[in-house]
Amino acid sequence: MLRSLMFSLVLSTTVIIVSSTDAGGEEWRKTVVSSGASCATAGGGDFTGDGKVDVIANVGGRTVLFVAPSWREIELDRDLGFIHSEVMDVDNDGDLDFLGARYSPGLIVWYEQPDQPLEQRWAKHVVDDRVNGIHGLLVGDVDGDGKSDLLANSAQPTEPFANSLVWYGRPRKTSQPWNRHVFARRDAPGLSHYLGLGDVDGDGRADAASGAKGGPQDKSKMGNWFAWWRAPKDPSQAWKKEVISADEPGATNIHPADVNGDGKTDFIASRGHGQGVIWFEAPDWKRHDIHPTLAGPHCLVVLDLDGDGDVDAATCAKDDKVAAWFENDGRGQFKTHVVGREQAAYDIRALDMDNDSDLDLLIAGQASKNVVWYANPQKR
Repeated sequence: MLRSLMFSLVLSTTVIIVSSTDAGGEEWRKTVVSSGASCATAGGGDFTGDGKVDVIANVGGRTVLFVAPSWREIELDRDLGFIHSEVMDVDNDGDLDFLGARYSPGLIVWYEQPDQPLEQRWAKHVVDDRVNGIHGLLVGDVDGDGKSDLLANSAQPTEPFANSLVWYGRPRKTSQPWNRHVFARRDAPGLSHYLGLGDVDGDGRADAASGAKGGPQDKSKMGNWFAWWRAPKDPSQAWKKEVISADEPGATNIHPADVNGDGKTDFIASRGHGQGVIWFEAPDWKRHDIHPTLAGPHCLVVLDLDGDGDVDAATCAKDDKVAAWFENDGRGQFKTHVVGREQAAYDIRALDMDNDSDLDLLIAGQASKNVVWYANPQKR
């Protein structure tokens, strides 16, 4: 039987109480990939072709391939300060490449996996250097052609793409420029963060969502919102903004998903520069709390973590230093489970790190100065 856990964390003068019940009554087993250097982003995949999941992360200003299972370091680059990243087969050659984004001055690059990834240099290619304030990258099929595209934000109020959201079609050849499409031109003020992608209105086209943190750094005073953009038939044209909520201090992450099993697309979101993990119920976007007081849930994944057919969520709070996942009962009622303590993250990914057919959690620890992954104890 699952047993309840109660714990408290003291941060300054604030006592944070998180109530949880986790699978087997234990925290998830933690594996340290790297320690001693701050890390804002990490991505996982088989980068060496041996069937094991490796990690590429930006640690201490270096872009490093950590080779599983010993986590041997292969330096790919340095001094670019990536704040976010993605993994995809950019050049359609059957292996995984790595994309990194620098916040400001804005830069998106991708590293081409060579035939011998442990010995040869990974060639670096520029995706874009004109967007500025890139805090989110997202891989997904935007135009419905069955091929992966790339989305990013241009969050800074600087031209030529101030307060905007963009997506890129991949070029046919690595030497060609990526096709930039500004789908929210000056339509995302207030320091936007991460992006979500999915068919919100049921028209068969992928729509996009984002949130803006607002706060003292937002000179426009136009942040603190979650919104989605309705894709037109021609996704290269401007998309229509639909506000979900305009009163969400510290808004950062949002992902579309049918949370309560009614066939409508809802949203799960987090206020990573504030507090709280929440979901918005379609069609009127009624707000429901998943965990209202968790401070700094700056990262978020929305996937089926326990294999029961509904969507769950997971985060790692940069301020409360708690990694947790939220079990959905299929009707939008969530139970909090503690994954780990004393872990502070900027970035989180859900993927099968140990090839046991369940989703584990890979975490880039910015304040905790590490890269770790937690093994999912679920049995499928």
